[in-house]
Amino acid sequence: MSKVRVLVGTKKGAFILTADGKRENWEVSGPHFAGWEMYHLKGSPVDPNRIYASQSSGWFGQLIQRSDDGGKTWATPGGEQPPVPGEFPSGTSNRFLYEGEVGTHKWYDGTQHPWEFKRIWHLEPSLTDPDTVYAGAEDAALFKTTDGGKVWKELPGLRGTKGQLWQPGAGGMCLHTIVLDPSNANRIYIAISAAGAFRTDDGGITWRPVNRGLKSNYELPDPDAEVGHCVHRIAMHHSRPEVLYMQKHWDIMRSDNGGELWTEVSGNLPSDFGFPIEVHAHEPETIFVVPIKSDSEHFPPEGKLRVYRSRTGGNEWEALTKGLPQQDCYVNVLRDAMAVDSLEPCGVYFGTTGGQVYCSADSGDSWKAIVRDLPGVLSVETQTIP
Repeated sequence: MSKVRVLVGTKKGAFILTADGKRENWEVSGPHFAGWEMYHLKGSPVDPNRIYASQSSGWFGQLIQRSDDGGKTWATPGGEQPPVPGEFPSGTSNRFLYEGEVGTHKWYDGTQHPWEFKRIWHLEPSLTDPDTVYAGAEDAALFKTTDGGKVWKELPGLRGTKGQLWQPGAGGMCLHTIVLDPSNANRIYIAISAAGAFRTDDGGITWRPVNRGLKSNYELPDPDAEVGHCVHRIAMHHSRPEVLYMQKHWDIMRSDNGGELWTEVSGNLPSDFGFPIEVHAHEPETIFVVPIKSDSEHFPPEGKLRVYRSRTGGNEWEALTKGLPQQDCYVNVLRDAMAVDSLEPCGVYFGTTGGQVYCSADSGDSWKAIVRDLPGVLSVETQTIP
């Protein structure tokens, strides 16, 4: 029977949780890199021993760590020491190389600000090669390595796609979502807060916005603007790569044509504001979200922690509450802090800003806390172990 490994990034270190296919008894390893912000950990889908981790500090800068033994030991590819972050292109570690003109972007007040390298928000390993990984940065830029993390080169065409008009969301101008199309190696989707969703069909050379149908009445003078939308997360099922689901600043959205047009599927949710969205591993029409009250009150409506599931690809939603606190709960679930595994039945996981990591081994019907009292959870990912 296969095992599952849950990779948890927190504000003060990384934790690795492992269980067999029943997902009842868990082994906890960590904290790894204690005291450091671990923005994201992600395992290779083709090598169950390979894990990449984004290690960040306001004092010491940004490092990418790599494990080749499932998280038992770690090394910094290239061996660089982390400098203090600064303006592009300096202030980087693991040799993050920028190409083309760095330029500026526009702040909310209309003033121009230079790009600044602050941290890596998201790592997305290749679906076919364990040494190839994409990385999303703040300020928003996309990087790629083909040597296991020693050298990272920017895909500069993205920032050339109206980058001067991008603005930061409340959490910064971050490239936080990278989705690889399993049917087309040249197609990649990314999302930036607050610029919107973008797609490349030539492996990252050229990009275009894919935001038609998004409405941003509260964020933009022109609610139908081509860029400037605050997208929180995009998800895809591998069997239907043309169908995308989005958690936006407000609204749950769906596209059936690779992002060419989005339609709202918020339906009967108590709030359509939230951060994560995930798709069931075996049911491409089953999706999960965690609504929070509003963009100013980042906690569950009525203080009740509820995951909502739609088995119809949106519009019709049911609250999943068994095992979750239903009073006096005021935690948040961040955009990268929800994941599913590939076991049968599908497991669903999420972590909270209160330091709990919950698991459902029955596709959301019931929940159990794997761990409590961790530092605030920034990301949750899974790996299946043969």
